[in-house]
Amino acid sequence: MAERVSYVELFEKLYRFYGPQGWWPAASDFQMLISAILVQRTNWKNVELALENLGEDITAVDLMQMEEAELAEKIRPSGFYRMKAKKIINWLHWFQQYEFNIENVRQLGQAALRNELLEIHGVGEETADAMMLYAFDKPGFIADNYARRLFICIGYDIPKTYHAFKTQVEAAFPDDLEMYQEFHALIVQHGKQYCKKEPLCKGCPLISYCRVGSQKIDDLRMQ
Repeated sequence: MAERVSYVELFEKLYRFYGPQGWWPAASDFQMLISAILVQRTNWKNVELALENLGEDITAVDLMQMEEAELAEKIRPSGFYRMKAKKIINWLHWFQQYEFNIENVRQLGQAALRNELLEIHGVGEETADAMMLYAFDKPGFIADNYARRLFICIGYDIPKTYHAFKTQVEAAFPDDLEMYQEFHALIVQHGKQYCKKEPLCKGCPLISYCRVGSQKIDDLRMQ
């Protein structure tokens, strides 16, 4: 039977194994914000291609002046590019209220900012939380599929909804920006390497905590 692990112990175990991740992998805070939309329903390699097409020095003003069709073509590698172009434009109209100034947005309270982001058509909870965590300096847990899969394997009773899962973790985790930034990055890294849809348990640093991995070991011992 796997031993139970707290959220903080889980973070520490992942951090010792993988080290600091330096996330979000974008050249600037503005690129991070755009990529939070681009990464919806695709992988990061495709986002990198779209960002490369836009250019490292792209600004909010540049995008606002761009025709929607041109923007869509530039971000084509990210998939669902016409839809994402509309989402980016919707988000830019919101950002314009703050003079395209990230520091102005950071002055908002956490709850108020999250509510405003969620009112933007095309920005869901995961996208909003990523923007808040990595660009607007608001600590919080991103309750994405990587996290859900990992926490279920470890044996936590995970709520069905995104918000309930997020709230459960935040109630038991330090309100620390850098820890939350690392925690999400580490969970994603672990999900890509070991805790996949078909788990790769051999060599996993969390094998002693994992119900799935421990069961596999017990089954092998009984053979």
